[in-house]
Amino acid sequence: MTRERPDQFPVPGEPAGPSAAGLSQTAAAASPADLAHRLRAQARQLGFARVGIAGVASPPRHAAFVSWLKAGLAGPMTAWLARHEPLRADPQMLLSGVRSIVMLATDYDTSPRTPSRHRAVAADGHDVTAAPPGHGRVARYAVGDDYHDLLRSRLNMLANWLSDTVPGSTSRGVVDSAPLAERDFGWLAGLGWIGKNTMLISPQAGSFFFLSALLTTVELPADTPLEVDHCGTCTACLEACPTDAFPEPRVLDATRCIATLTIEDRGPVPADLREGMGEWVFGCDICQDVCPWNRHAPLVDEPAFQPRHGDATLPLADLLGLDTASFRQRFHGSPLLRAKRHGLARSAAIALGNAPDPAAAAALATALADPEPVVRGAAAWALGCWITKDVRAAWAREQLALRLEVEDDAAVLAELRDAAGSQRVEPSPGKHGC
Repeated sequence: MTRERPDQFPVPGEPAGPSAAGLSQTAAAASPADLAHRLRAQARQLGFARVGIAGVASPPRHAAFVSWLKAGLAGPMTAWLARHEPLRADPQMLLSGVRSIVMLATDYDTSPRTPSRHRAVAADGHDVTAAPPGHGRVARYAVGDDYHDLLRSRLNMLANWLSDTVPGSTSRGVVDSAPLAERDFGWLAGLGWIGKNTMLISPQAGSFFFLSALLTTVELPADTPLEVDHCGTCTACLEACPTDAFPEPRVLDATRCIATLTIEDRGPVPADLREGMGEWVFGCDICQDVCPWNRHAPLVDEPAFQPRHGDATLPLADLLGLDTASFRQRFHGSPLLRAKRHGLARSAAIALGNAPDPAAAAALATALADPEPVVRGAAAWALGCWITKDVRAAWAREQLALRLEVEDDAAVLAELRDAAGSQRVEPSPGKHGC
């Protein structure tokens, strides 16, 4: 596996990028190894933390990917992934004549360091790092600005540098914008191994990093894959998942994954998974938080990744009060736009059911009249949790009764009746429900 060391990069006075004349002569004289050396230096100068190079081949885990799709484990992404599966199988479909795939890692963790940060979840799956009362939790990667914009800009600059350095070459940057098996090629490029939680894990930096890629027609020497499985016998990630989203190591059931439920699936959340969502309203970090390899994950000071408004959590009452226009304004340039207003409001209501906050009572009652049935249903479920937990129970019953008189959606009516009767679907064994 190639390691980037300080002595691999330009010494003071050495040009790090395209400058002055003579680039074509330099490219003509440079060996592939020299060119790869200069490319790594340029990538680091642009802000990428680690660089690896993979050869062009079908992704080594593609057969497993196809089996995973056929098993119905992709959830709401099934149609898109199945439609683009042929492209994923052959990088030549993404860039004709591609000869190398440059994989680039960008660290994004800006969270405060605490001694127990990597032990955020108890052995029984109960989340012990709750958000402040009335607040929802957001995955670390999404607390700041949309990473796509920053990484695309850096990739474009790197592609331009390579085009200038090797005239006639063609490159294409990929940031979640094409069906490329990023984790497979990240492994092939020596950036880490694929852990039991399906994340690419770096032995130097854990897993809190973005992966992007530069496909190029320039032939570069490939790095060596990391053959050692450093997960060993550890199963912390599998045991900590509160919705049992890992049926086996390195297999994710996206239909049960909190990240999928809060981002991609904007419909009603299955009743037996709601308690496991805890206070997460966008994404989830649990399987990464408990990973021992993230104990020393690097913290970064990149302004784009810092929490907006200085807070990595979101007031749940505020989320329930947003209309479409205010939602778009509030989260302009943020990854949270992907959840849509109704998806985020639905998750906020579920979070208030799992962690009732009397200060948010008015917002939850108002959500019973939300234009979207999925939000009304989630609000009804949350009020049922308040009754079960004896938090303003009489008031909650009254709100449910009032809504029952006017509700005309069959699914929401079922939620209202169930909540008013305090009947609960039993949570999964060992999980904490309301």
